[in-house]
Amino acid sequence: MRKSFSIYLFFVCLMALQSCKKFEDEPKDLDTYNIIFDPADLNAVRAQEFLNNIYTFLPTGFARVGGDFLDAATDDAVSIVPISSITYYTNGIVSVVNNPDQYFSNAYFGIRQANIFLANSAKIPVPAGNPIRTKRFNAEARFIRAFLYFQLLQRYGGVPLISDNVFTLNDNLQLKRNTFEECVNYIASECDAIKPDLYPDNDSNANNFGRIVQGAAVALKCRLYLYAASPLFNGGGVEADSELKKLTGYLTTDITRWQKVVDAVAEFKALGNYYSLQTGAAASGYRNIFINKKNSEVIFAKQSVNNFDIENNNAPVGYVGFAAIAGGGRTNPTQNFVDAFTTINGKPISQDLKSTTNPNGYDPASPYANRDPRFYVTVFFSNANTPSAANYNWLNRAVETFEGGRDKPNNNLVTQTRTGYYLRKFMGNFVTGTTYSQQSHNFIYFRYAEILLNNAEALNELGGRTEDAVKEIIEIRKRAGINAGTDARYGIPSGTSQAAMRDIIRNERRIELSFEEHRFYDVRRWKNANTELNKTLTGMKITREANGSYTHEIIPVVSIAFQDKLYHNPFPYDETVKNSTLRQNFGW
Repeated sequence: MRKSFSIYLFFVCLMALQSCKKFEDEPKDLDTYNIIFDPADLNAVRAQEFLNNIYTFLPTGFARVGGDFLDAATDDAVSIVPISSITYYTNGIVSVVNNPDQYFSNAYFGIRQANIFLANSAKIPVPAGNPIRTKRFNAEARFIRAFLYFQLLQRYGGVPLISDNVFTLNDNLQLKRNTFEECVNYIASECDAIKPDLYPDNDSNANNFGRIVQGAAVALKCRLYLYAASPLFNGGGVEADSELKKLTGYLTTDITRWQKVVDAVAEFKALGNYYSLQTGAAASGYRNIFINKKNSEVIFAKQSVNNFDIENNNAPVGYVGFAAIAGGGRTNPTQNFVDAFTTINGKPISQDLKSTTNPNGYDPASPYANRDPRFYVTVFFSNANTPSAANYNWLNRAVETFEGGRDKPNNNLVTQTRTGYYLRKFMGNFVTGTTYSQQSHNFIYFRYAEILLNNAEALNELGGRTEDAVKEIIEIRKRAGINAGTDARYGIPSGTSQAAMRDIIRNERRIELSFEEHRFYDVRRWKNANTELNKTLTGMKITREANGSYTHEIIPVVSIAFQDKLYHNPFPYDETVKNSTLRQNFGW
């Protein structure tokens, strides 16, 4: 018995001694890399799986912020849930510990995974029939890394650039922020370096569909330069401290920075004529961009399986009871956004009133008639008394957002629109029928219309090239279905000044790129968020009278506020605690 106890005691002491050793010298996942990047894996199956996983770190888009579109943090929409986390951006609740879209850790985790891939990709065998395979793999990983850095840049300004490093637990992680300029130069140089090795834009191999193409690299560079040339970043920072200011932008203004945008657009167009605006009658071309996985306008999009989540989450609430329909009505466009749509003549509603000589103008008594055709595939509105009402139906009936209507029943048990509108964009063509079918809902990161809008903005800002900018906007309005007019200028007055054209371009972006995560950042980079996001958001109250007619009244919905510190996100508190050299942004 004593002998048995002595042996037992020996093993207990041995285990105790072992427990005193340092538990982990390096991440245990490093043990698996020899399996993933195995030279004997001739088809590089595991390596490709690892690369495919890096794609998952790209933002998902759509209702990704607490169940809401990012645009619900702007003047374009409100959430049907008044206390949703998206409201933190408009009611002053955002803080270093309470930010619904910080994205910091996700981005750096994705960057680390890209670096791990790049550090091990030399082990991947190069097949005789495909000598460029590894180059393409590396280019894809580097693009994702560059795109993640851009996601950080637009939120925070300059961030630490870690190059190709794969840090271990013993490395010094007290990393200072790189300047805004250094980050811009790094991302741009990555786009230039990887472009030749990416898939060509006209690659017809179905197995490569959804992968990163050369056009995506140029499109990223184009958007990057657009931001860099914009007022907030181009010498217009809100910081008084010059050392902090250069972390979030350039110290001085240089109008010629817009030329880099124009040059990037020219580089994009030089790739060939593969891309073009989707066309179709009655704005169907515009609608189909978002429900056809492969079309001539999409440059790069997040791939997902077909579903009807957007329909379920955002369709008007009164359709509950149909097969497989929930009618969540989550996103409510505002009257402010609806008023941004021009008439069919391409003119602002305040300047194009209906008359006997202008029958296609705006009529306040029938506010949804004669509007930009994109309106009808972007917004659900109460269409019962609208000409061609059946064309705007949903599941074979009119949408009823008038007081007491099926989609605004004023029943305390039913959550309903706060503005009189629901979001229709991104949804399938369900004018008729009684249920949904599976739809393609890939979130688009880059599309051709944005390239044209970027070019228009840059050309106009350079001065002396306003008419060149007009041509780009005409292309977009022509596709939208706006009337050309006798002067073929699609509502843009002859002799439009640079300042007036700037307003036209900004409004065109607001409409064309709505709910694609542009408005939130556009009003920041234009440095007019303190005007655009300090206001009362409105909706439309529609009353059906006893004689069957309808009256319309614009009503206040909620007041939103913006502070200068919101031009840049705060770095998360836990990150500044772990990294004491990570300088916090202004106001936080």
